[in-house]
Amino acid sequence: MAKKIKTQFKLNLPAGEATPAPPVGPALGQHGIPIMEFIKEYNAKTADKKGNIIPAVITVYEDRSFDFITKLPPVAAMIKKTLKLEKGSGVPNTEKVGKLTKAQIEEIAQEKLGDLNTDDLAAAVAIVRGTAGSMGVEAE
Repeated sequence: MAKKIKTQFKLNLPAGEATPAPPVGPALGQHGIPIMEFIKEYNAKTADKKGNIIPAVITVYEDRSFDFITKLPPVAAMIKKTLKLEKGSGVPNTEKVGKLTKAQIEEIAQEKLGDLNTDDLAAAVAIVRGTAGSMGVEAE
């Protein structure tokens, strides 16, 4: 018999380096999830991706057990990593912090395609361009 799902939520965490500090502890604690158990599993599953932010979608069941799946890093994080930026622009309309080539945009779109709600590469490219624009990154 399938377990009843109590709730589902998403946390963006540093791969292989999650700690019980907020936001992790409080988010898990309020749903009665054993915090250290989750952290150990998450860090083990993402140890090979250190340096990235890897979102975890956590499903909590009524019997207080849980499981989770990991996603790819957010598009903004992928753009920052590609351009070696610390953060996006505070004033994206006037202050530009970098420039993505067409090839870089397509590479990010291709990699992220599995997580986006489209199978169309052109649509994925448009999503990446939009995110870049909101960060103050020019797109070719």
